[in-house]
Amino acid sequence: MPKTALLSLKGEKIKDIKLDDNVWGITPNDQVVYESVVLTRAALRQGSHKVKTRSEVSGGGRKPWRQKGTGNARQGSIRAPHFVGGGIVFGPSNERNYNKKMNKKERRLALRSALTYKINDKEVIAIEKFDAKTNKTKDMIKLLDSLKITGKALIVTTELTENTILATRNLSNVKLILANELNTYDILNCDKLVITEDAIKYVEEVLK
Repeated sequence: MPKTALLSLKGEKIKDIKLDDNVWGITPNDQVVYESVVLTRAALRQGSHKVKTRSEVSGGGRKPWRQKGTGNARQGSIRAPHFVGGGIVFGPSNERNYNKKMNKKERRLALRSALTYKINDKEVIAIEKFDAKTNKTKDMIKLLDSLKITGKALIVTTELTENTILATRNLSNVKLILANELNTYDILNCDKLVITEDAIKYVEEVLK
């Protein structure tokens, strides 16, 4: 059964806590993790890219020249794809749907796999409670330094206070989410997973 140290906001060890084997100690499934990341990335796409086809560009209401007698090849419209200013062939369309589907069992397996990777790599920092006393960014930086957090950090908690939100929103390397918003992509995209004791209990209850 995996264990981790529970820390205070000052970085002092309070006790060791045991983690659920069914959540933090499974054999990771790389394929499901990959599919979950692709799904998340695809969902972030706006899909608003668009080019105009020959039926949508302006002009081209009549033949550029008569059918015969000019020596040129016959043409029906100056908005054909081979003319300058003509329509685009096989360009991107906003009708394309990038949404992907994944069933609930696969989503949970991907989450458990990502959490197992994090605990195995010793990139999980469990804290008793994450609550900023002030809304100042510099105070939050000091707090993160006391926890020895470097690089990208994902902070997971069960409740968000106004001070915590305001203190972290200007830090580009810190992401603050609720436990019910935890996802595979965010876990893998951070260097340190900072999670409160209540959030650990919530995640284990949902995923076991």
